[in-house]
Order: sequence, then C-alpha cells, then structure tokens
Amino acid sequence: MDRRSLLAWLLALLLLPPAQRRAWPRWLQYAAAWLARALAVTDPARPGVWIEALIFANPALRLPSRAAEWPGALAAALRWTLAPLLRVAVAGPNWITRRLDRVDFVRQGQRIDGLADQLTQRSRWLRAALLPVAAALLLVSASTPVEPMQQFLFLFLCWSTAMLVRRMPGDLPSLILVALSTLVSGRYIWWRLTQTLDVEGTASQVLSAGLVAAECYTWTVMVLGYVQSAWPLRRAPALMPPDISSWPSVDIFIPTYNEPLKVVQPTVLAAQSIDWPADKLKIYLLDDGRRTEFRNFAERAGVEYKIRPDNFHAKAGNLNHALQHSSGDIIAIFDCDHLPTRSFLQMTVGWMLRDRNCAMLQTPHHFFSPDPFERNLHMFRRVPNEGTLFYGLMQDGNDLWNATFFCGSCALIRRGPLMEVGGIAVETVTEDAHTALKLHRLGYGTAYLNLRQAAGLATESLSAHVGQRIRWARGMAQIFRVDNPLFGRGLHALQRLCYFNAMLHFFYGLPRLVFLTAPLAYLFFEIHIITAQAGMLALYALPHLVHAQLANSRLQGRYRHSFWAEAYETVLAWYIARPTLFALIAPKIGKFNVTAKGGLVEREYFDWEIARPFLVLATINLVGLGVGLLRLTVWNHNESGTVLMNLAWTIYNLILLGAAIGVCREARQMRSEHRIPLQVEAELRFEDGHRIQCRTRDGSISGLSIECAVDADFELDTPLTVMLDGGDRMHGFPARVVGCGDGKLGLRFEPLSLDQERKLIQCSFARADAWVSWDDKAAPDRPLSSLREIVSYGIEGYRHFVGTALQALLARWRRVPVIAAGNV
Repeated sequence: MDRRSLLAWLLALLLLPPAQRRAWPRWLQYAAAWLARALAVTDPARPGVWIEALIFANPALRLPSRAAEWPGALAAALRWTLAPLLRVAVAGPNWITRRLDRVDFVRQGQRIDGLADQLTQRSRWLRAALLPVAAALLLVSASTPVEPMQQFLFLFLCWSTAMLVRRMPGDLPSLILVALSTLVSGRYIWWRLTQTLDVEGTASQVLSAGLVAAECYTWTVMVLGYVQSAWPLRRAPALMPPDISSWPSVDIFIPTYNEPLKVVQPTVLAAQSIDWPADKLKIYLLDDGRRTEFRNFAERAGVEYKIRPDNFHAKAGNLNHALQHSSGDIIAIFDCDHLPTRSFLQMTVGWMLRDRNCAMLQTPHHFFSPDPFERNLHMFRRVPNEGTLFYGLMQDGNDLWNATFFCGSCALIRRGPLMEVGGIAVETVTEDAHTALKLHRLGYGTAYLNLRQAAGLATESLSAHVGQRIRWARGMAQIFRVDNPLFGRGLHALQRLCYFNAMLHFFYGLPRLVFLTAPLAYLFFEIHIITAQAGMLALYALPHLVHAQLANSRLQGRYRHSFWAEAYETVLAWYIARPTLFALIAPKIGKFNVTAKGGLVEREYFDWEIARPFLVLATINLVGLGVGLLRLTVWNHNESGTVLMNLAWTIYNLILLGAAIGVCREARQMRSEHRIPLQVEAELRFEDGHRIQCRTRDGSISGLSIECAVDADFELDTPLTVMLDGGDRMHGFPARVVGCGDGKLGLRFEPLSLDQERKLIQCSFARADAWVSWDDKAAPDRPLSSLREIVSYGIEGYRHFVGTALQALLARWRRVPVIAAGNV
C-alpha cells in the first residue's frame, strides 16, 4: 500500500464525527496525529481542513488562475484523492482472494466436517446442549450494545469469516454461514426494536410499526428457512426385494375435471409403461367431467374409468370416491398432466417396504414446459423456476425432521394410514398438505425422494399462475386457522416449525407491499419511520442484507438465484394479500379452482388486468423518485444521507416492479406438444432399404429433431421409419421429413395408433433417465450477476410497457372518428 492509499484510508476515517473519533483505539489516534503534523493541518477537528491539506499536498495541484482551468483542476484533484481509495478497494479483496486461493479448502472442509460428525455422534449430551447454548449465545450477542466503531469492527470480522468459510465445501461451513447471518440479522432486529421506534406523531408511529412488523416477519421466515434447509437429508432410493411376489399391489389414480384429452392421454399411457408386475398394478382414470370421449379412451387403453354422482370437495372428493372402489396396498397419485417414468414405482416403493411406519412418500414436481416467468422473461432452463427451491431443497430439509409435505401428485400413500385419517382431507382447498399434517399427528412417518420421476405442464399464462398461487395461499391460511400445527397433539417441535414456516411463507403479501411503499413516507411527506441516522442504519441494515444473501446463496444457489425471491413475491404480493387475510377471518370462504393446462397463447399481448397493481405502484414510486431528487438538490440538505438511502430503496423497488411488469407481457406459445431434450441413439429406415444411424436432439408427441453423422440431403415429405430404443427392444414409428440442413433433420410422425403412442412415450417421456440432465444448462448463482440480471429484466419490462402503451394509444387514436367542424 503506497503513501497516497494510506492517506486516502485515513481521510475516510477522519471524516467521521468527532464523537466517534474519540472512541478510536489509541494507536489509531497516534496515526491521525502523525498525519496532521505531516500535512500541516492546523485544526484537526475540522474535516474541511483535512480535505484541503490532502488535495494540495500534491505539488502538481495548484489553484487555477482562470475560470476555464477550474474543471481540469477539480478533475485532477478528484483523480488524486479518489484513485488511491478505489485502488485499495479493488486491490484489498484481490490480495485476500490470492491468499485464499492457496488454501486447500476441500481438504480443510472435509476435516472440519469429519471432526464435527465425530463430536456430535460420540457425545449425545453435546448434541442435546448445542441448540440451547447456541440460542443463549445468539441472544447475548444480538442484544449487547456497542459503540459504532466496535460495531464496524465486529461486522468486518463477521464478513471476513464469511468470505473465508464460503469457499469451503461441506455442510458445516454452510452452518457457519447460517450462524453468522442469524447473528448479524439478530443484532439488526434487536437494534430496530430497541433503538429506532421512538417516533413522533400518529402517522409516524403507525407506519413505523408496520415496517418493523414486516421486517420481523421476514426475519422469522429467514431463520425458520435456515432450520428447514441448512442440513438436507438427501435420501437415496431403497432397493426392492428380489422376490417379486412380496411386492405390494399399487393403484394409480389420475384425477381430471376439465382438462382436454390430449393432456390426459399421455399421462395414462405413461402410467401403463411403468415397470411393475401387471397383476399388481391398476390404473384409474377419475373423470369429474363425465365425458364420453374419456370413457371411450379408457376402454381402448384398458384402464379403469370412474365417475361419481356429484363433484363435492373437488379433487379431494374425487380421490376419496376412488378409494372406496379400489383395493391396492399403495395409492400412487398423479395430476392428469404429470407423466411418470417407467422406474417410478421401483425407485419409490422400496422405502415403503423398508419402513413400515412410512405412510407417504413424495417426489418432486418437475415441469418440462416453461412457466410464465420463464417464458415471458426468456429464462427457461437458465434460471431455476419458482418451485425449484421447494422441491430441490426445502422438502429435503423437511425430510430430516420427518415433516415432508404431500403435494397432491407424484406421490405414494399407504392405504391403511390414509383410511385411518378419513381419506384425503376436505376441510381446506390445499387437501394435500392438510392430509400430510393429519398423518403426522397420528405418528406416521413420511419421506422425500429428490429424484425426478415424473414431469408435467406448467401454467401457460400469468393469470392462471396467479390463480393457482392464490389457491395455495388461501389453503395454507385455512390450515393455519382450523388446524394450526403449533397446537394440538402428535407433532414434535421441529415438525411444528416446518409446518409453521410453510404456512407463514404465504403471508408475504402485506410485508412485500410494505417494503414496496415504505420509502415513500419520507420522500413524499418527510415522515421519519425509523429514528436513526443514515450512517447507523447502514451500519446495521447492510450487513444484515449482505450476510443473508451470502448464506442463502450458499444454501439455495442451485435452486434459486439471489434476488429472485423478491421478484416472485413482487408479482404475487398484491394478489395473495387479501385471500390470506380473509382465510384467517373466515376460513370457509372460497372454493377450489382448477388450474388450466394445455392451452395455447396464439399471439403476444400485454395483460393489462394483471399488471394494473404493478403499474400503480411503479407510478407512485417513480413520482417519489422525482420528489426525492428534488429533496436531495433543493430541500433537505441537512438530511442528504436519509434522502440517499430512501432513493436507493425506491430505485430497487422500481427494478422489481419493472420485472413484474415484464412478466405481464405474455409471449406466444404456439406448440400444442412441448418438446423435451431427448438424446438417444436412433436409426432411420427408408422404403428403399437404406439405413442411417443417427442421434435424436429433442422430441415431442408429434415429431423429432435428428442429428445425422453423414451429410445427407433429403427431400421434404420423404417417408421413413424411426427406430427408437424402448428399453427392452427397438420400436419403429412412421414419420416424414419436414426439415433438412446442416446434418439435422426435422421429422413429423404420421398418425400413430394408441399402442404406437404408448411405445413412443415409453421411449421418450417415460424413460428412466428422461429428466436426469435437465439442469445441465443452469448457471450457478452469483449474487452480483443475479442482481444485474434482475436490473436488466426491470429495464426491459419498462421498455416493453412503454412500447405497448404507445401502440395502444396510436391504435385507439386511429379508430377515433373525425368530426366535421360544421357538426360540432
């Protein structure tokens, strides 16, 4: 570090208020005194004298003699003072990074993990004492008051430790990051509750209480999320016994109501392809729509067709009716758009046989079509979608505490325990999670197997997506109201916390709206809702946010990128706030709504209805931004730090709202059958007997994309037969060439018989390895890159909105009739 860099660092410290400088260590006071003598500073208590002395300590800098020389002189002064500071800011982390790169973190992490395992496994009393000791240490550390400089040094130590530990592999370093985040965030919440609520005026008190309540909510959800996800179980499949006669009988339920046959038919055919003894497997198509074409299809396919006289209790009632007319030992349930793989039962039933107390086993809900976020923002398979965090991490964490939730599809339930709790729960619209809660209350176990063994269709439009989330939020609020997991018998403490966090998560509507509007109180009306200086707020709030991002990026990076939780919540907050509140007051209000699947978006359009709350919030925040800039430059010179922090907060809110507006621009979806990655060996057989070995790239029910090793040129509409590996033997499918070039062929299947379609699904969607490499294209989470991505989506959302609005205004203007002057 050169002399100018040292001077820049000391200058930054000297600009602190005198009261804080008096609390410095003695060695730092000596350094300041030495610097004052070296620069001939006459009055060390005045920061302005330091700035003048530091700038003009450089002989090359002189006061300009003419007005035209002032811009150049100021630029030179800024370069001389700011360049060293920036160089230190860049060189410091680089120096630390170079030193860290020399450490074998893999080996050190493994040693630490091994030591922790030995200590906790050999000392039962140590395991029992860890939690209360950690809680006591957290309380003491979070509530201990310190001076600002001590707080800064403490946070610097925490940050340095986090930057060191985050490079280590293993679970223990993740727990250290979680502990640091909990500690720093605990200090922030304690500081907020004890030192920042002394506001004056009724409006300030109400707004201050609302903001701190929202912050306490997010802190609680964050801590409970750490409990759920810090140590996932990562259960492996259990082997099936070699004696097939000991395998249980299985009934597969496929409920449907208003979905088209083209959506349901592939699911039924995929279920028929499951590898299981035929005499121990029955498939039931449960049609609440009572449609003749479904009855005819079931007869042709050879599956059971069930209807009931009424539609009471929607999906739950449909499943309960089927329970009374079936007899399998185990029930496998699939939504009508979820196609199981051939290996589904052999991968999952083993745990039912190994653990006789296991009443339910859940597998992930995987979607091979993009949801509205992925399609409208063009991020399909690049950024993890909204549900990946729950099925990729949270359920694995729940499994550790025997708190796996039933999710309504892609799951097994043992018949005996299910009948013991009265069948599928009908008291709420989230019948799946409520059923799991009832099973847990009776002492039954559950399991989660994090293997994609089925795949289905995501919601096609944002309005359908919002409607589905409203139902989930209302149902979890209903359970919270009528069967609160915190009370009642049968659950241990960690099960209660896992259920409580899952239900508490869906109450984020009001807190998110508070965060989107909180800075406007000061920008518009100069209402102080936090009694603290801007510097102190930054000293407590910024470390809280940074450490939370570091810990969550470590735990959740594979399943949710940084800042995307805020983006998802921004889109849904307005719509779930009211249903959750009403469900708490009147839990019986509301009905079950079926999520539409299999539709098309024939043209690009902007969903003005869904976007309305985002546009209102964005407009208010944009006006607040303008008022804040006026306050910064014209009015509030004595509170510039407060204005700057509220402006930064408002800009971040505008970015999130811009991304929400961007999602409202529905992109076209013209494919009636979605293509999936399908890279398997294939053979093309032509009518003249010619054969070509090739490999598939992707495919759907209607066609394939092929890569040929030879540079072949085929005429369009050339007939051929595609041979695909079905596991036990090759199957042939008639097709025609619809595209050719660069060694690639596009094929469209000829009309297939029901048996041929079943074999095609067996060769594609129902392959045991169909979804294994789905995440290969997903980039790892990098918080700063993720933030840049959110910013770009926000800007793009506003750009598309302005273009769409101008087009709409222009189209409306052109349709306005011209009125002659004489008729006015």
